[in-house]
Amino acid sequence: MVKGLLRFIIAVIFILSGFVKALDLVGFSFKMEEYFAPPVFNMPFLEKFALLFSVIVVVLELFLGFMLLLKLKLKFTLSALIALCIFFGFLTFYSAYFNVVTDCGCFGDAVKFTPWQSFIKDIVLLAGLVILFILYRKEFSKKDTYGGTTKESGSKIRYSILGLFSLIMIYIMAQGIMHEPLIDFRDYKIGTNIKAEKEKINKNPSEYKTFYSLKNQKTGEVLKVNQDDYIKETKYWSEGSPWKIEEGKNESVLTKEGYKSEIVKFKIEDPTGLELTDEIINAPKAILVFSYHPKEVSADLFQKVEAKVNAQKGAVIYGVSTDPNTFKTIKNAMMDGTAIKTIARSNPFVLVLEKGKIVDKQPAKDYID
Repeated sequence: MVKGLLRFIIAVIFILSGFVKALDLVGFSFKMEEYFAPPVFNMPFLEKFALLFSVIVVVLELFLGFMLLLKLKLKFTLSALIALCIFFGFLTFYSAYFNVVTDCGCFGDAVKFTPWQSFIKDIVLLAGLVILFILYRKEFSKKDTYGGTTKESGSKIRYSILGLFSLIMIYIMAQGIMHEPLIDFRDYKIGTNIKAEKEKINKNPSEYKTFYSLKNQKTGEVLKVNQDDYIKETKYWSEGSPWKIEEGKNESVLTKEGYKSEIVKFKIEDPTGLELTDEIINAPKAILVFSYHPKEVSADLFQKVEAKVNAQKGAVIYGVSTDPNTFKTIKNAMMDGTAIKTIARSNPFVLVLEKGKIVDKQPAKDYID
């Protein structure tokens, strides 16, 4: 009874984790790119394979989780899940200890974990899997838990269920890659009012304090001092003080959690630095064409999408990218590439707003069809 319940709980966790990521594989691939980037593992040559690695990880989570739920090939399934958990544990520990990836994307945008929370989750799952391995070890030599014809019939049914589950997941993953996630957990889902969200953020902002890393030039002692104490204590900055700020080692620490929303990063500027955000979210209708890698988009596709948005009379229209010379017939605007990826899961991407409310969004290829 206990081992059956534990097996069910762990299987469901893996299936849910894989399912949420399967909905938005492109978003998960962005997270993988963070791990391959120079500040983390410094393997930029793998960034172009991020989507492939994402598919492999999600398929393993879903397939192995469902095999565990159906009690299929337990020794192989538990061994593979333990290996997967060790791999995840290494990534989350590295992220937490070195503070390089602030969200592992374990449950996509549905549930956010801090790096240390993710690491603890992986350790708990690993412990649960090891316990299951020990509890079920006597059954590993058995081909099945049933007997005779019942065994063969039960096995066929379970493999058929696994096959059906796999087909459904393939459809969900393909939908998310080629179009938009079937279920959208992001802050930029259709129906979100960006203007209202920004007002909530402004009313309840998060507060941060700077902590200086100070080194005593005489003793070599190093201290972390917050900005208020640094100003109060003249010994840290008065003339002749042995304490010196270590450049590049200061930290901004969250001291008050405000209203949390990815909308806080929605900031659009023209190429000269003039902010356009208010104009866009207050317009009766605004059409934004996003591109986070403009050099990877064909001129023909840009031409077609620009022609279609230009036909929308009365709308405020901007092409938003990381390059001020991306668009030829619509006004260019600038936005941080990471912030664009939070909005756009394809390159390029079209977002339609009405008085700040998201009423439509889709890949440019779908928009022009």
